[in-house]
Amino acid sequence: MMNGKKIPDDQIHSLLELADWAPTHGFTEPWRFVVYANPTDFCHAHAEMYKQSTTTENFEQAVYNKLYEQGDKASHVIITVMKRGTLPKIPAIEEIEAVSCAIQNILLGATALDMASFWSTGGMALKPQMREFLALDEEDHLIGVIYLGYADQYPAGSRVIPLEEKIKWLK
Repeated sequence: MMNGKKIPDDQIHSLLELADWAPTHGFTEPWRFVVYANPTDFCHAHAEMYKQSTTTENFEQAVYNKLYEQGDKASHVIITVMKRGTLPKIPAIEEIEAVSCAIQNILLGATALDMASFWSTGGMALKPQMREFLALDEEDHLIGVIYLGYADQYPAGSRVIPLEEKIKWLK
């Protein structure tokens, strides 16, 4: 849905400032960001990673093409990583949750600025090859790849399960 129009880098920086205010137990601030101002650089590397790590029998040209072209109309790609803190009393799940909150701040800020966004963990994102590509330590995790851009139209949001079915009121 993105149209290829570039977002000014200072607006991306503003989104990262919002992310930096996510809640964090013990002030570990486990979020780390790799920002691609030219998304095709990441997308082409991502597609090649898929090609190099997939057997001939399992390789699908359509998957390769999708990964290769996924950022063609995006303005920026932000890879979000949980960098495990050094406080052993803080469970890893809390670090992952903190980074997820940072991502939510980015997505909310992007929406407020009339940007389109897409949070992905597809392709090679959760595979060992991506960990190697990003030089992640053993306890670090890629939490998502965020594609940002502008769109000419924004689809209406929807939910499958009615909100009333997700709430239990106790009085």
